[in-house]
Formats: sequence, structure tokens, C-alpha cells
Amino acid sequence: MLIIPAIDLKDGQCVRLRQGLMDDSTVFSDDPVAMAAQWVEQGCRRLHLVDLNGAFEGKPVNGEVVAAIAKAYPELPIQIGGGIRSAEIIEAYLNAGVSYVIIGTKAVKEPSFVTEMCKAFPGHVIVGLDAKDGLVATDGWAEVSDVKATELAKRFEADGVESIVYTDIARDGMMQGVNVEQTLAMARASSIPVIASGGITNMDDIRALKAVADQGVCGAITGRAIYEGTLKMGEAQQYCDA
Repeated sequence: MLIIPAIDLKDGQCVRLRQGLMDDSTVFSDDPVAMAAQWVEQGCRRLHLVDLNGAFEGKPVNGEVVAAIAKAYPELPIQIGGGIRSAEIIEAYLNAGVSYVIIGTKAVKEPSFVTEMCKAFPGHVIVGLDAKDGLVATDGWAEVSDVKATELAKRFEADGVESIVYTDIARDGMMQGVNVEQTLAMARASSIPVIASGGITNMDDIRALKAVADQGVCGAITGRAIYEGTLKMGEAQQYCDA
């Protein structure tokens, strides 16, 4: 199971939001490349980037920062989400050295887009499913649909999606613990590996996820916990490797 540090980009800075609210953000660094360096030094084997402005605007806004991180660490697999709504955007990110693109809002509103992009860019497409009470949210979490996250996961099973990033919105950035039950339900819903996101606070959460890793949980994204020091990235990864 991979421990994946999150770098959330807003106006070129590295921030964390609470429950996805843009006006409830904490700036952790104004140098995202240096922040990436910190996690690489601690042994991270994949990096999770989010273009927060892009998620709301529907197109990349912090693309230059993303490209700079990819250029600085060409061997490090990077996944990027936020505003990815066309083949041209995906191609530009992959050309910049990003390994995986995360399709979120568009995956919910236009599932056939995921099918097409998996054919065009095989092995590079991740679906981001953000849910509140099991129902999928879109548009930077501003809208909650009536679509069950687990049902949508089944829809993508035959497409060749690399993994699903599953975020429990109620827990995200709140340091209240990961929702293992919902994450496991997502992992069991399809054969697509699931990356847990939202609420990871300390080693207890890592232990709980690791206990169900053999049922399809392949990674855990962590943000606020590693920035505020309640979880040590290197220690968590060593535990998962052991």
C-alpha cells in the first residue's frame, strides 16, 4: 500500500482546505516544488497533486507549477486532478511528465469520456469519486448528485481505469479519521484498485487501511496530517512495506 502525499495548489501556493471549501484554506508553503522535495526525501513513491482553482474553473490554472514538479522529479509517478475535462488537457499533462490524470466531475456527468480517454491514454487514467453519504459530488464538491459512488465504480470496470481515488468529503481535512467502511465498500464494488482519501489523521488510520489492503485498497492519500505532523510520511510507508 502506497502512502501518497497530497499537494493542493491554489493560486500557485500549497494549501489545505477543510471539506473542500475554497474560503477555508490554510497555506502551508508558497514553494510547491520545495514541498515535493520534502516528501521525496522522506521516501514517497507517488505524489498526488490537485489544481484547486482548476477544479472550480473547469480547466487547468496551476499547470506551470505541476510541470515544474514533474521536471524536478522525472522518475517520480505523479497524479494530477482538478479541471481535467478534455483530451488536450490530458495530453499536455502527460507530455509535461505527469504519470496519471484524475478525471472527477466529467466522469460523473459524462462516463463515456472515461471510456474514450482510457482507450486514448491506456494506463494513465484514474477516476476520482468524491462522495458525501455514499453519493457522488462534483464541481469542486459544490454539487451532490443522486448517483451512488459504488454504482459508478462498476460502470468503469471494463474501461481499464488505473485506480479510483475515493474521497469521503465529510472527513476531508477534518482530521477525524478515515472512513474505512465506505472505502472498503468501494473496493469491493469493482475490481479497480482503490486509493483512500479524506480524514487520514495518524498511524491508526494507516493500520486500519493496511488491514484491508488485500481487498483492493492500494494506497492512501494524506495531506493535513503530514503537514501538521500527526502522521510521519516515511514511518507510515515503512509500516506498509513491512
